[in-house]
Amino acid sequence: MRKADLVATISEKTGVPKVDVLVTLEMFFKEVKGGLSTGENVYIRGFGSFVIKKRAKKIGRHIKKNEAIEIPEHYIPAFKPAKIFVDQVKDNVTSLPEDGGDK
Repeated sequence: MRKADLVATISEKTGVPKVDVLVTLEMFFKEVKGGLSTGENVYIRGFGSFVIKKRAKKIGRHIKKNEAIEIPEHYIPAFKPAKIFVDQVKDNVTSLPEDGGDK
């Protein structure tokens, strides 16, 4: 499901115009990104948490030059689904489509 599909589905189910749904969804994304970029985690009860994870410093390899490079420690965004969310998927999904679910 892509963003356009999500907007259309929410619009159909709620009766809210697609434009308003899109604006709301974009503002949600903006606020989550803004919160994470300032180091603040975002918790949504019953859905999950958008959190910041710290990646330790490590040694990588530049393949074309065949030399070791140091990758400094850094932070990445991550999503941890709520237990109720995990249980719902576990109980309802029996198999994925042949393309892996990406549509």
